[in-house]
Amino acid sequence: MLNIKGELDLKDFYEVIFNKSKIELDKTLLTRVEKSFDFLKEFSENKVIYGVNTGFGPMAQYKIKDEDRIQLQYNLIRSHASGVGNPIPEMYVKAAMLARLNTLSLGNSGVHPSVVKLMKEFINRDITPLIYEHGGVGASGDLVQLAHLALVLIGEGEVFYKGDRVPTAEVFKIEGLKPITVELREGLGLINGTSVMTGIGIVNVIYTKRLLNWVLKCSSAINEVVEAYSDHLSEELNSTKKHKGQQEVAKRMREHLKDSSLIRNREEYLYNANENSTVFKEKVQEYYSLRCVPQILGPVLDTLRSVQKVLIEEVNSANDNPIVDVNKQQVYHGGNFHGDYVSLEMDKLKIVTTKMTMLAERQLNYLLNSKLNDILPPFVNLGQLGLNFGMQGVQFTATSTTAESQTLSNPMYVHSIPNNNDNQDIVSMGTNAALMTKKVIENGFEVVAIEMITIIQAIEYLEFQDKVSSTTKTLFDAVRNLVPAFKDDIVMYPYVGAVKKYLMETKSN
Repeated sequence: MLNIKGELDLKDFYEVIFNKSKIELDKTLLTRVEKSFDFLKEFSENKVIYGVNTGFGPMAQYKIKDEDRIQLQYNLIRSHASGVGNPIPEMYVKAAMLARLNTLSLGNSGVHPSVVKLMKEFINRDITPLIYEHGGVGASGDLVQLAHLALVLIGEGEVFYKGDRVPTAEVFKIEGLKPITVELREGLGLINGTSVMTGIGIVNVIYTKRLLNWVLKCSSAINEVVEAYSDHLSEELNSTKKHKGQQEVAKRMREHLKDSSLIRNREEYLYNANENSTVFKEKVQEYYSLRCVPQILGPVLDTLRSVQKVLIEEVNSANDNPIVDVNKQQVYHGGNFHGDYVSLEMDKLKIVTTKMTMLAERQLNYLLNSKLNDILPPFVNLGQLGLNFGMQGVQFTATSTTAESQTLSNPMYVHSIPNNNDNQDIVSMGTNAALMTKKVIENGFEVVAIEMITIIQAIEYLEFQDKVSSTTKTLFDAVRNLVPAFKDDIVMYPYVGAVKKYLMETKSN
């Protein structure tokens, strides 16, 4: 049971989203939310407070009668629940709910305590609101997507429950739940924030960490396959560049390869007894996709850590408007709902993820092109050349998928279309950025799955099973449990899908 106090980190999200840990709301949290609600209710009497007794957006100039204030909140939720497209997968929505619960629990939103209590029940009982991918511009928060969350909390809309998509009212009846209490600004408080883009972003970070782990393993294994020299991974070389990411990538690869009998010492092969050579049979240096892995993946690791830091800061921030300050007995109007921080970080994350995918695709091409590697048959074909095709077919898939990710990696951060009668005249498109990043990450796993099968086939052809490092041997055995060694051509898509699933579901170490 995870005790929520209003300060979450990545491990907390992992426990709730992946390990399905239940949560409880700390007493201090509930007290803080209640004080915020009580203060705003009293403070807003005889004052003009945006979203409490005014219209919304460009309609804020219209005063709302006291008897219509509750209806205003329902109208906002229902009118903005207008998303379309594919439903966002349940784990990403659950992350968004946890993010929204946390920011509302900070006491800066003035919502009724029933909001966080019901959200807790949804998380603990695996009741997932139906939220669509399309609709958010990421400026007055994830208005449309969060409206679908709010719609469920008032007992309307649809949810995913025990594997089915069902009306919310039916689930409330089954689970004995009641809708939230709408008294003040619960509609605006729920939809005015960055929690959907942030929740998706946090799951993106977790998956990118896994992807990076597998790309490191593949990069290490392919160095073994070609019997590369060790000095490009040495501490001595990589410490001359001051970037922590590069140094750590090189260290991880050295650790991976520490008991390999295939990695060669340059001094032994090239620094002695070559005085009379005019053309060297052995490569003096490997291609960049093998030799420059620390320099390529180092920026990925550094960026990933920076993205994680910003997202955790966002999830522990008040991203609402207006902001209630109980201590100073004041309400402040501004734009904390704006998603530029998340949008920019998602663009960074998808760019480095695409670069990882490009690295995997180039390493794959190196293995498949016999004229480049000079040690393997074309397309790592273990069958009869000409009659059989080996890994030829899946290369098309890897190339196509990588190209898609390159296009998707154009930034959303600099795409802004004014809307809302130009009230929202510059927006973040942060939700789009997060969803595009999600797609790029999934693409990365597909390409790495294809590369991994190819590496295992190459090890099989070279009969290196007993020469590779223990880490590569573990990887070899895991993939062989999913994909048999093949000489005759086989239908590949089930095997690529199985390896992709394994990579996505196996926790990074």
